[in-house]
Amino acid sequence: MKRNMSNADRIIRVFLAAVFAYLYFSGTVTGAFGVILLVLGAVFLLTSTISFCPLYLPFKISTYKD
Repeated sequence: MKRNMSNADRIIRVFLAAVFAYLYFSGTVTGAFGVILLVLGAVFLLTSTISFCPLYLPFKISTYKD
């Protein structure tokens, strides 16, 4: 997989994943919406770790500059 995420994009995703986890584990957001946020946060964290977002491919988006 070719990298398609810049460092700024990765940092934003890690921050959002942390916010989603905090909202879920503090009990602010519960139920199905809380679980959806938690899963979305896990996806953000995974894509940040590997610097690749599969949703960027169909739209030919790349925030990474060589």
